[in-house]
Amino acid sequence: MSYIITVATFISIQAIVAYGLNIIVGYAGQISLGHAAFFGIGAYSAGLLATKAGLSFWAALPLVVAICAVIGIICGLPSLRLKADFLAITTIGINFIVESLFLYVPFFGGALGLGGIPRVVFLGNKLKGGEFLTLCLLFLALVMFLSWWFSRSWMGLACISLREEETAASSMGVSPVKFKLVAFVLGSVIAGIGGALYAHQMRFIAPSDFGFPVSVMLLSLIVLGGMGTFWGPLVGAIILGSLPELARPLMEYRMLIYSLLLLGMIRFQPQGLLGEESVVSRIIGRHVGGDRS
Repeated sequence: MSYIITVATFISIQAIVAYGLNIIVGYAGQISLGHAAFFGIGAYSAGLLATKAGLSFWAALPLVVAICAVIGIICGLPSLRLKADFLAITTIGINFIVESLFLYVPFFGGALGLGGIPRVVFLGNKLKGGEFLTLCLLFLALVMFLSWWFSRSWMGLACISLREEETAASSMGVSPVKFKLVAFVLGSVIAGIGGALYAHQMRFIAPSDFGFPVSVMLLSLIVLGGMGTFWGPLVGAIILGSLPELARPLMEYRMLIYSLLLLGMIRFQPQGLLGEESVVSRIIGRHVGGDRS
């Protein structure tokens, strides 16, 4: 039972981070292949504030959000001037730079990583197992509500219009710089929250936990589930979070599997499992239509 709880906890955290990426890629239409960087920034910020400053998870969380927002702005502004392949390369570069800082700067623990991160304490009780899973699920529900609200707010609608046709949206007064930056910062902050939960779950983090393969995995989650859909990141996290546990002999080939999955979905199901033109959506629509008739 404890094993299932642990797997469910990691799936919840991955889903949180994936919802942040979905805002950037799915709603705003920006290519991001370095989202693990902000996942790591959130984790290391929470870990350092807990181990070096002695702050609790709750006291550190607003600072983690602020740090991720500021770094999101710093990284987002240069990226807004780039498109397509150049934007993808830039985000990959951000991921490698952040990972290198964690690896080579002694303040972050270097290659030895950062340990001694305490458990989350709530009302004097250290949360672990099912209690910590409940906390992660509450944060996931909050992030899902935030994603739902964003997709229906004027900011989200502006981002979606820029994704569909940037030139036409700009001619109607929608600022690409303003709204893409809002999406980038919001996605970075959500990834940071997921990172903070991850740090307190693992209690030891290392630079390799936030490398480029993790960014590919996160992108695979939303591509599989459906970019720009509400349930897509959650469905992708459940499927890809469960498969490695069901097929442990294939763990060494995880990167290959993610890459093949990305290529296959982009080629045959670019809308993902839950997209408007996906096989799943057509099957559901056929059954719903049949019931009505």
